[in-house]
Amino acid sequence: MDPDVLKVASAAPAVPAMAAGTPTRLGRAWLWLGVMALIGSGLLAVLLVLSRTPGIQDVFPLKDLFRAALVVHVDLSVAVWFMAFAAVIWSALGGGGLAWLGWAGFGLAALGTALMTVSPFFPGADPVLNNYIPVLEQPLFFASIWIFGAGMSLAVWRALLTTWPRRLLAEPLRLGAFLGALAAFLALAAFFWSWLLVPRVEGVIYYEVLFWGGGHSLQFQHSLLMVVAWLWIAAHLGRPPIASARAVSFLFLVAAVPLLLVPAIYLLVPAGSLPHMELFAKLMVWGHPYMGPLILLSAFSLWGLRGVPAAPAKSALLASFTLFALGGVLGYLIQGVNVVIPAHYHGSTVGVTLAFMGLAYVLLPALGFGRAESRMAIWQPYVYGAGQLIHVLGLAWSGGYGVQRKVAGAEQLLTTLPQKIGMGMMGLGGLIAVIGGLMFVVVCLKAMSRRIGR
Repeated sequence: MDPDVLKVASAAPAVPAMAAGTPTRLGRAWLWLGVMALIGSGLLAVLLVLSRTPGIQDVFPLKDLFRAALVVHVDLSVAVWFMAFAAVIWSALGGGGLAWLGWAGFGLAALGTALMTVSPFFPGADPVLNNYIPVLEQPLFFASIWIFGAGMSLAVWRALLTTWPRRLLAEPLRLGAFLGALAAFLALAAFFWSWLLVPRVEGVIYYEVLFWGGGHSLQFQHSLLMVVAWLWIAAHLGRPPIASARAVSFLFLVAAVPLLLVPAIYLLVPAGSLPHMELFAKLMVWGHPYMGPLILLSAFSLWGLRGVPAAPAKSALLASFTLFALGGVLGYLIQGVNVVIPAHYHGSTVGVTLAFMGLAYVLLPALGFGRAESRMAIWQPYVYGAGQLIHVLGLAWSGGYGVQRKVAGAEQLLTTLPQKIGMGMMGLGGLIAVIGGLMFVVVCLKAMSRRIGR
């Protein structure tokens, strides 16, 4: 058995060792899909940053490309990367059964991702910048979303059947993975439910409403799996939770309680109505604090890392917690429709991304790849996290001075020095973050090119 797996299993018995065979092979496949999605997203991120950076935006007329690039960038970096790595976790913590379901899900998801990536180059790619899953009003893009969604539905079904903990309160990370899969199931059901019931209208409002309920539900999946990654990394570094497995499992159950309200909202109020949207907004405000005890538990593990030698996973854990905490604070400072909103979700989603990056470093040897041990791997989370920190603070600063979201070029109306400073910080931080993201891809590709068995 791989030494890293033995180390994790001995440091925290609640973390099961990854089984050889189907779990390992599926985990490898999903990790490849996630890395490929990040490569495509990173290339588009360069265009996004340049199109909003003062000075550069006037030299290169990228405003028309900004919106189409933003759609695919968000979908690749959030929808595909997050769901693909969620499938890595489900594969790692699940058994080897129902392999056909796992491979069918992966094949469909990979096909949908490929079609999504090329869709902007086909005619009629009209961008709609709605929240959660922005779209291109184009048949090929819609086909890619349906195919990807079908693939993830199969992956989620398999996760629900294979990650269910045999001892409910004795396997907290498996329970956390199962609850994440449950959140994903509710999100996919909400998407389909809204598609059936929401009246079709023209414009952004239709897609805003269509993805509203499911998009809010997905946030619980990401948060639950982020904590799974945090605790797994901490155990790998020899700092397992100070609480018992039973206590950690109970806290995961508490964090998942708000999910019970997702079907209730759909049953009690019409999908797409104003009360429907208001209730999901309140679910975010009042539901996520149920994660508080788990976050606090993770903070204690973080404090215990002071004497741990430098390692890529340690760097990622520290950076992830910092960005996620900042994003959470900014969420309660939103007033009006300005760039404080993307500052909030960039902080939160980057916190999840960094957690997944750190867990990827832990799982590479267990998946049969080489180890990420270089200095680049150790510094990569700090570079990416620092860039995103500058990016987020720049957006938050600019939002305080009224810069609107989802605009680029001259439409930003940057008339005051504070606005220009804030958006300049945004551009600088974004470029640094792109470098950090590229470093992650390079480290992963280097490690994944060295197969060590399994």
